[in-house]
Amino acid sequence: MKNNNIILIGMPGSGKSTAGVLFAKAMNYRFLDVDFLIQEREGKRLYEVIEEKGNDYFLSVEDAVNCSLDVERTVVATGGSVVYCENAMKHLKTLGTVIYIKVPEKEIERRITNFSTRGIIIRSGDTLEDLYNERVSLYEKYADLTVLCDEKELQYNADKIMREYEKYINSAK
Repeated sequence: MKNNNIILIGMPGSGKSTAGVLFAKAMNYRFLDVDFLIQEREGKRLYEVIEEKGNDYFLSVEDAVNCSLDVERTVVATGGSVVYCENAMKHLKTLGTVIYIKVPEKEIERRITNFSTRGIIIRSGDTLEDLYNERVSLYEKYADLTVLCDEKELQYNADKIMREYEKYINSAK
């Protein structure tokens, strides 16, 4: 069935995977982390793919993996850079509701302690602030719903995503 999935987008460290699992459980949905699919396909960790083959190659893989998704009743945690993949975003929007998990830049900075091994697509010389500022407009462009998750408590954020999603769905009826 088309459009019965929930697609999570947002910065690395926003909680797409961590709060996403709790959200999926509460919804009685399956959970899928696209980063794991990329790692499985490439046989390497994300940062190794980026280091060895470069940003453009990684984005082409990310685009292909996201475009191949065929899921139902699933919460999909995308990689933070998926918004650079126009084809992938078009496909994901056909699969369901796209939720942007918005987290303030300072909180992202606090959460990401392993920046060099996270597998983050960033131009040489750019800072996390540069990356954040560049991506926010893309996340907002593709989102059907934006949920501000500025709390540190994981369960609180998952519950907030659930409440906001339910309000969004009910307002569309």
